[in-house]
Parts: sequence; structure tokens; C-alpha cells
Amino acid sequence: MEKRRLGRLEHMSSVLVYGAAALSEVSQDVADDSIREALDAGINHFDVAADYGDAELRLGPWMPQFREKIFLATKTGLRDQESAWAQINASLERLQTDRVDLVQLHAIGDLTELDAATASDGALDAAVRAQEEGLVGAVGITGHGHEAPRTHLEALRRYPFATVLTPLNPVLWRDESYRAAYLALVEEVRRQDAGLMTIKTVSRRNWPESAERRQATWYEPYVDQERITAAVSWVLAHDEVTGIPTAGDVGLLGMMIEAERNRIEPTEAEEQLGRDDEYSSPFIAMPV
Repeated sequence: MEKRRLGRLEHMSSVLVYGAAALSEVSQDVADDSIREALDAGINHFDVAADYGDAELRLGPWMPQFREKIFLATKTGLRDQESAWAQINASLERLQTDRVDLVQLHAIGDLTELDAATASDGALDAAVRAQEEGLVGAVGITGHGHEAPRTHLEALRRYPFATVLTPLNPVLWRDESYRAAYLALVEEVRRQDAGLMTIKTVSRRNWPESAERRQATWYEPYVDQERITAAVSWVLAHDEVTGIPTAGDVGLLGMMIEAERNRIEPTEAEEQLGRDDEYSSPFIAMPV
């Protein structure tokens, strides 16, 4: 699998990052099979969060044998220093490790969330303390929503986050305002030599009210190989992107691995996805 430099952290990360949200509600046996599938494919960067149900607990038993072989990231979604500090330490216990490579301020998608996390005695102070005490290697930021790129640009003005995780796919790119905000973020990411990862690669749309939800993702994903290949190919054609987390459903991992191996030209990819009249932003209706 292709690997790209994760900004100034210098880690050569697999372009597919294991999105451990997929482990939030599965058994240990299912989790073990999925983790093996990822490792066999060459994935060396695993991304989890305290908010992802049992995901940290599912990854924990693997740490004694492969902690030193992977880049391990987790997240805190809490906003005040005291509770975020406690959550970071709880994550280490659940993951059965004394250190993660990256802790990310989770779901910072607008200025209200950013203000809360970066305030005096906010979650950022807890993350910085964890870094200073050797519990985490670096501090990053993530977020969903149409305001995420603008918010993450402001975040980089306030603090030199080592990584940014922000949304990108062809349907978001079509929006002129979103594209301009994303490109401004890319310029600052490059200036600071941060690592840029992107999410919502294989999102198709919000779930229709009448749809049977066959996948664990909160948005309706693409589930056919052709369009998953198109979506993965299009995003990875952006050389500023160091990696994309795999979708939050274990059943989609194999198709994303296949897509990375057999990429197509971005123009062809965009044409394929453009033929889907239902293709739309997943942020039209966000889960509460």
C-alpha cells in the first residue's frame, strides 16, 4: 500500500488509515478479523476515539503484539481540561498502552466548538499536558460539517496542530465556497508542514428516512466496488492528502483496500460519481 509522509511528524502513513469507528459495536472476533485484514493489506495507521463505543477495547488486546508496528491515534470529544485529561488517560487504559502517537480534539466543526476547546482550561490544555508528560506524541484536530475547513484554518492560527482531519469528496468540492475554504486550509497546512487527512470519502448522502440501514455509518455510504474505487481514487489524487480513514463499517474495508490497489484517473472517477443524481453532502442533516 502506498505510504505518504504525515507532515512534520515524519511518519510514513499508509494512505488508508484504519477507521476504528467500525469497531464500535462489533464482537471481539469480528474486530480481530477486520484488524487482521487491515494489517495484511499494509495499513500501519490506526485511528480510534473515546466516543467510538467499544472500539478502544477491541483494539486493546492487539497492543502487546503490534503497538510498535503502527501509528496509533485516538481522540477526545470533551471540551474542558479536567474531563478531557481524564478521558485521555482512560483511552490509554482501554487501549492497553502507555502512549499514543497522536491525540486529536474531536468533532471541532465550527467556531463555537473551537472556542470551547481552545479556551483557558479547555481540552487543548489537557492534550498539550499529555504531550508534555509523554502520554501522546502529538496533538491534532478533527471535525465534520460544511464549516470544518474554515474552522480548522482558524485552529491552525491559534495553535500549531500537527495534524488536521477535515472532510473532502467530489460533491463537497463542487461547492465553490467549500472548495475555497478547503484550499485556504491546504495552503496553511503546507506552510506549517502539518499532516492533512480527509474524511467522508465514500459517503453518498444522508440516509433517506425510509431506507433500511444496512451499514453502521451515520451517512449512507457507497457499497459497490465501482463507486468506492472512484471515490477513493479521486481523493487520493490530491497529493496534499496524507491519508483517508476507512469507513465506519467493517464490511466496507475490503472494498476500500481494493480501491486503493486499483485506482483510476480522477477525471474518470468524478464522471462516475457525477452520474449519481442522489450524490449529495452528508452534512445536510447531521446526527445530534
